Amino acid sequence: MKKFKNVIWVIALILLIVLIGIIGYGYYKNATMEVKNPIATIEVKDFGTIKVELYPNLAPNTVANFITLSNRGFYNGLTFHRIVKDFMIQGGDKNGTGNGSASLSDLKDDGEDKEYSIKGEFIANKVDNKLKFDEGVIGMARNDYTQQSSSLREESYNSGSSQFFITTKASQSLNGYYTSFGKVIEGIDVVHSIENVEVKAAADAETSGNTEVSTPVNKVIIDSISVDTQGVDYGLPETLTPFNYQTWLYKQYGLDPSAFGTSEE
Repeated sequence: MKKFKNVIWVIALILLIVLIGIIGYGYYKNATMEVKNPIATIEVKDFGTIKVELYPNLAPNTVANFITLSNRGFYNGLTFHRIVKDFMIQGGDKNGTGNGSASLSDLKDDGEDKEYSIKGEFIANKVDNKLKFDEGVIGMARNDYTQQSSSLREESYNSGSSQFFITTKASQSLNGYYTSFGKVIEGIDVVHSIENVEVKAAADAETSGNTEVSTPVNKVIIDSISVDTQGVDYGLPETLTPFNYQTWLYKQYGLDPSAFGTSEE
Protein backbone atom coordinates (compact mmCIF):
# COMPACT_ATOMS: atom_id res chain seq x y z
CA MET A 1 0.00 0.00 0.00
CA LYS A 2 2.85 2.33 0.93
CA LYS A 3 4.56 1.55 -2.39
CA PHE A 4 1.30 2.37 -4.25
CA LYS A 5 1.07 5.74 -2.49
CA ASN A 6 4.66 6.53 -3.44
CA VAL A 7 3.84 5.82 -7.10
CA ILE A 8 0.86 8.19 -6.92
CA TRP A 9 3.07 10.92 -5.41
CA VAL A 10 5.67 10.43 -8.14
CA ILE A 11 2.99 10.66 -10.83
CA ALA A 12 1.51 13.77 -9.20
CA LEU A 13 4.95 15.37 -9.02
CA ILE A 14 5.61 14.61 -12.67
CA LEU A 15 2.26 16.12 -13.66
CA LEU A 16 3.00 19.22 -11.56
CA ILE A 17 6.37 19.66 -13.24
CA VAL A 18 4.80 19.27 -16.69
CA LEU A 19 2.07 21.81 -15.80
CA ILE A 20 4.64 24.31 -14.53
CA GLY A 21 6.59 23.79 -17.75
CA ILE A 22 3.56 24.43 -19.93
CA ILE A 23 2.63 27.59 -18.04
CA GLY A 24 6.22 28.79 -18.09
CA TYR A 25 6.50 28.19 -21.83
CA GLY A 26 3.26 30.09 -22.39
CA TYR A 27 4.57 33.12 -20.51
CA TYR A 28 7.88 32.89 -22.37
CA LYS A 29 6.14 32.66 -25.75
CA ASN A 30 3.92 35.66 -25.02
CA ALA A 31 6.88 37.68 -23.80
CA THR A 32 9.13 36.89 -26.74
CA MET A 33 6.66 36.54 -29.63
CA GLU A 34 6.90 39.50 -31.97
CA VAL A 35 3.55 40.67 -33.33
CA LYS A 36 4.25 42.09 -36.77
CA ASN A 37 2.49 45.26 -37.86
CA PRO A 38 0.07 45.12 -40.81
CA ILE A 39 1.55 46.04 -44.20
CA ALA A 40 -0.50 47.92 -46.79
CA THR A 41 0.34 47.49 -50.47
CA ILE A 42 -0.78 50.37 -52.69
CA GLU A 43 -0.65 49.66 -56.43
CA VAL A 44 -0.70 52.84 -58.48
CA LYS A 45 -1.36 52.56 -62.22
CA ASP A 46 1.67 53.47 -64.37
CA PHE A 47 3.70 54.43 -61.26
CA GLY A 48 4.37 51.31 -59.23
CA THR A 49 3.99 49.89 -55.74
CA ILE A 50 4.04 51.65 -52.38
CA LYS A 51 4.25 49.59 -49.19
CA VAL A 52 3.22 51.14 -45.90
CA GLU A 53 3.70 49.73 -42.41
CA LEU A 54 0.68 50.59 -40.26
CA TYR A 55 0.91 51.29 -36.52
CA PRO A 56 -2.17 50.01 -34.65
CA ASN A 57 -0.46 50.72 -31.33
CA LEU A 58 -0.59 54.46 -32.10
CA ALA A 59 -3.90 54.83 -33.93
CA PRO A 60 -5.89 51.59 -33.54
CA ASN A 61 -9.24 52.82 -34.79
CA THR A 62 -7.79 54.60 -37.81
CA VAL A 63 -5.80 51.50 -38.73
CA ALA A 64 -8.89 49.29 -38.35
CA ASN A 65 -10.81 51.67 -40.61
CA PHE A 66 -8.09 51.72 -43.27
CA ILE A 67 -7.68 47.94 -43.20
CA THR A 68 -11.42 47.31 -43.52
CA LEU A 69 -11.89 49.72 -46.42
CA SER A 70 -8.77 48.46 -48.19
CA ASN A 71 -9.53 44.76 -47.93
CA ARG A 72 -13.13 45.29 -49.01
CA GLY A 73 -11.90 46.95 -52.20
CA PHE A 74 -13.13 50.46 -51.41
CA TYR A 75 -10.01 52.18 -52.73
CA ASN A 76 -9.68 50.14 -55.91
CA GLY A 77 -10.04 52.44 -58.92
CA LEU A 78 -10.04 55.67 -56.92
CA THR A 79 -7.41 58.37 -57.43
CA PHE A 80 -4.85 60.60 -55.80
CA HIS A 81 -7.02 63.65 -56.43
CA ARG A 82 -4.94 66.25 -54.61
CA ILE A 83 -1.18 66.60 -55.06
CA VAL A 84 0.92 69.39 -53.58
CA LYS A 85 4.64 69.30 -54.36
CA ASP A 86 6.91 69.39 -51.30
CA PHE A 87 3.92 68.58 -49.11
CA MET A 88 1.80 65.49 -49.79
CA ILE A 89 -0.28 63.33 -52.13
CA GLN A 90 -3.91 62.71 -51.12
CA GLY A 91 -6.42 60.06 -52.18
CA GLY A 92 -9.34 57.93 -51.04
CA ASP A 93 -12.27 60.10 -52.12
CA LYS A 94 -14.90 58.09 -53.99
CA ASN A 95 -16.09 61.28 -55.69
CA GLY A 96 -12.59 62.27 -56.78
CA THR A 97 -13.20 65.88 -55.83
CA GLY A 98 -12.01 66.04 -52.23
CA ASN A 99 -15.57 66.24 -50.90
CA GLY A 100 -16.41 62.55 -50.69
CA SER A 101 -16.14 59.98 -47.93
CA ALA A 102 -17.01 56.37 -47.21
CA SER A 103 -20.37 54.99 -46.08
CA LEU A 104 -21.22 52.41 -43.43
CA SER A 105 -22.08 50.04 -46.27
CA ASP A 106 -18.43 50.23 -47.34
CA LEU A 107 -17.41 48.78 -43.98
CA LYS A 108 -19.82 45.84 -43.87
CA ASP A 109 -22.41 44.18 -46.06
CA ASP A 110 -25.36 45.02 -43.84
CA GLY A 111 -24.24 48.60 -43.17
CA GLU A 112 -26.48 51.56 -43.96
CA ASP A 113 -25.77 53.68 -47.00
CA LYS A 114 -24.90 56.64 -44.78
CA GLU A 115 -21.61 58.46 -44.53
CA TYR A 116 -19.64 58.19 -41.31
CA SER A 117 -16.60 59.68 -39.63
CA ILE A 118 -14.06 58.46 -37.08
CA LYS A 119 -12.36 60.04 -34.10
CA GLY A 120 -9.07 61.77 -34.80
CA GLU A 121 -6.25 59.99 -32.99
CA PHE A 122 -3.75 62.75 -32.28
CA ILE A 123 -2.50 64.80 -29.35
CA ALA A 124 -4.78 67.83 -29.84
CA ASN A 125 -7.72 65.40 -29.64
CA LYS A 126 -6.42 63.85 -26.39
CA VAL A 127 -4.88 60.74 -27.97
CA ASP A 128 -1.21 60.03 -27.20
CA ASN A 129 0.03 59.57 -30.77
CA LYS A 130 3.46 61.15 -31.20
CA LEU A 131 4.32 59.85 -34.68
CA LYS A 132 5.65 62.91 -36.52
CA PHE A 133 4.79 63.70 -40.10
CA ASP A 134 8.20 63.07 -41.60
CA GLU A 135 8.74 62.07 -45.23
CA GLY A 136 6.59 59.07 -46.17
CA VAL A 137 4.20 59.13 -43.23
CA ILE A 138 0.58 58.27 -43.99
CA GLY A 139 -2.12 60.35 -42.31
CA MET A 140 -5.89 60.65 -42.19
CA ALA A 141 -7.32 63.67 -44.00
CA ARG A 142 -10.06 65.66 -42.29
CA ASN A 143 -12.03 68.88 -42.58
CA ASP A 144 -11.18 72.11 -40.80
CA TYR A 145 -14.38 73.90 -39.89
CA THR A 146 -12.56 76.21 -37.46
CA GLN A 147 -11.96 78.57 -40.37
CA GLN A 148 -15.70 79.28 -40.20
CA SER A 149 -16.02 79.12 -36.42
CA SER A 150 -13.49 78.47 -33.66
CA SER A 151 -16.23 76.61 -31.77
CA LEU A 152 -16.15 73.77 -34.32
CA ARG A 153 -12.85 72.30 -33.14
CA GLU A 154 -14.26 68.94 -32.06
CA GLU A 155 -16.30 68.61 -35.26
CA SER A 156 -13.14 69.26 -37.27
CA TYR A 157 -10.96 66.83 -35.33
CA ASN A 158 -13.46 63.98 -35.75
CA SER A 159 -14.29 64.41 -39.43
CA GLY A 160 -11.95 61.84 -41.03
CA SER A 161 -13.42 58.95 -43.00
CA SER A 162 -11.70 57.41 -46.02
CA GLN A 163 -9.36 60.07 -47.39
CA PHE A 164 -5.68 59.70 -46.57
CA PHE A 165 -2.45 61.40 -47.53
CA ILE A 166 1.25 60.59 -47.66
CA THR A 167 3.70 63.36 -46.83
CA THR A 168 6.54 63.90 -49.31
CA LYS A 169 8.67 65.82 -46.82
CA ALA A 170 8.59 66.63 -43.11
CA SER A 171 5.53 68.77 -42.28
CA GLN A 172 5.73 70.01 -38.70
CA SER A 173 2.47 71.98 -38.91
CA LEU A 174 0.55 68.69 -39.07
CA ASN A 175 2.14 67.16 -35.96
CA GLY A 176 -0.40 66.64 -33.19
CA TYR A 177 -3.32 67.89 -35.28
CA TYR A 178 -3.80 65.08 -37.80
CA THR A 179 -3.81 61.32 -37.33
CA SER A 180 -0.52 59.74 -38.41
CA PHE A 181 -0.92 55.97 -38.60
CA GLY A 182 1.91 54.45 -40.64
CA LYS A 183 4.99 55.00 -42.78
CA VAL A 184 6.22 54.07 -46.25
CA ILE A 185 8.76 51.23 -46.08
CA GLU A 186 9.05 50.60 -49.83
CA GLY A 187 8.30 52.79 -52.84
CA ILE A 188 9.08 56.28 -51.55
CA ASP A 189 10.41 56.92 -55.06
CA VAL A 190 6.93 56.15 -56.37
CA VAL A 191 5.48 58.70 -53.95
CA HIS A 192 7.88 61.35 -55.24
CA SER A 193 7.09 60.47 -58.85
CA ILE A 194 3.41 61.06 -58.14
CA GLU A 195 4.30 64.27 -56.33
CA ASN A 196 5.84 65.65 -59.51
CA VAL A 197 2.92 65.15 -61.90
CA GLU A 198 1.47 68.17 -63.68
CA VAL A 199 -1.38 69.79 -61.74
CA LYS A 200 -4.02 72.46 -62.31
CA ALA A 201 -6.70 74.31 -60.37
CA ALA A 202 -9.92 72.43 -59.65
CA ALA A 203 -12.70 72.65 -62.25
CA ASP A 204 -14.95 74.53 -59.80
CA ALA A 205 -12.21 76.89 -58.61
CA GLU A 206 -14.11 80.04 -59.58
CA THR A 207 -17.36 79.10 -57.86
CA SER A 208 -15.86 77.34 -54.83
CA GLY A 209 -13.12 79.88 -54.18
CA ASN A 210 -10.55 77.08 -53.94
CA THR A 211 -7.64 78.38 -56.00
CA GLU A 212 -5.14 75.72 -54.93
CA VAL A 213 -3.33 74.28 -57.95
CA SER A 214 -3.33 70.62 -56.89
CA THR A 215 -5.62 68.66 -59.23
CA PRO A 216 -3.66 66.27 -61.49
CA VAL A 217 -3.98 67.07 -65.20
CA ASN A 218 -3.97 63.32 -65.85
CA LYS A 219 -5.63 61.05 -63.31
CA VAL A 220 -3.35 59.18 -60.91
CA ILE A 221 -5.30 55.96 -60.41
CA ILE A 222 -5.06 53.64 -57.41
CA ASP A 223 -5.40 50.19 -58.93
CA SER A 224 -5.76 48.58 -55.51
CA ILE A 225 -4.93 48.72 -51.84
CA SER A 226 -4.67 45.54 -49.80
CA VAL A 227 -3.44 45.00 -46.26
CA ASP A 228 -1.63 41.96 -44.92
CA THR A 229 -2.74 41.86 -41.29
CA GLN A 230 -0.17 39.18 -40.39
CA GLY A 231 -2.99 36.98 -39.14
CA VAL A 232 -4.41 39.54 -36.69
CA ASP A 233 -8.08 40.52 -36.78
CA TYR A 234 -8.31 44.25 -36.11
CA GLY A 235 -12.09 44.29 -36.31
CA LEU A 236 -14.38 47.06 -37.49
CA PRO A 237 -13.69 50.68 -36.56
CA GLU A 238 -15.85 52.65 -34.15
CA THR A 239 -17.77 55.20 -36.20
CA LEU A 240 -19.41 58.56 -35.56
CA THR A 241 -22.25 60.46 -37.20
CA PRO A 242 -20.49 63.07 -39.36
CA PHE A 243 -20.97 66.77 -38.75
CA ASN A 244 -23.23 68.42 -41.33
CA TYR A 245 -21.72 71.84 -41.94
CA GLN A 246 -24.51 72.96 -44.27
CA THR A 247 -27.17 72.27 -41.63
CA TRP A 248 -25.11 74.10 -39.02
CA LEU A 249 -24.72 77.10 -41.34
CA TYR A 250 -28.45 77.37 -42.01
CA LYS A 251 -29.16 77.34 -38.29
CA GLN A 252 -26.72 80.21 -37.71
CA TYR A 253 -29.06 82.34 -39.81
CA GLY A 254 -32.20 81.03 -38.11
CA LEU A 255 -33.25 78.99 -41.14
CA ASP A 256 -34.89 75.58 -41.23
CA PRO A 257 -32.47 73.15 -42.95
CA SER A 258 -35.33 70.90 -44.12
CA ALA A 259 -36.75 73.79 -46.16
CA PHE A 260 -33.61 73.57 -48.28
CA GLY A 261 -33.65 69.77 -48.58
CA THR A 262 -30.93 69.32 -45.95
CA SER A 263 -31.30 66.78 -43.17
CA GLU A 264 -30.45 67.33 -39.52
CA GLU A 265 -27.59 64.80 -39.70
